[in-house]
Amino acid sequence: MYKRLVVFVLLASLVGSNMSTYFIYAGFEVNQKQLAEKFCVNKNRPWMHCNGKCYLMKKLKQAEEKEKKQERESQRTAFQLAMPSSPVAFHLSPIPFERHYSPAKVENPISCHFSIFQPPKQTC
Repeated sequence: MYKRLVVFVLLASLVGSNMSTYFIYAGFEVNQKQLAEKFCVNKNRPWMHCNGKCYLMKKLKQAEEKEKKQERESQRTAFQLAMPSSPVAFHLSPIPFERHYSPAKVENPISCHFSIFQPPKQTC
């Protein structure tokens, strides 16, 4: 039961965040007369036939700015998670390449002389 409640709340918040502009439109359509009377900027100019649309545009702009701000904030946190918070210093030390070999122990050295392996003679 608890898992279903958590899933429902998360799903509702996801849908609500993605459909905030639709909720603003729906709220405007339901309460258009009251919004036009209370919040309309153009009350003293009835020839504009605003009917609260100025308030609607203001609210839509605020919602868009809020979404952009949240997106920038989420990108900033993602960048901060990707980058280390403290500077990391790498110290490279040289690797010694000196190799010490033990002398080879040869008990019976080969001392053969083959006549085949002679350089060619020059004839002039």
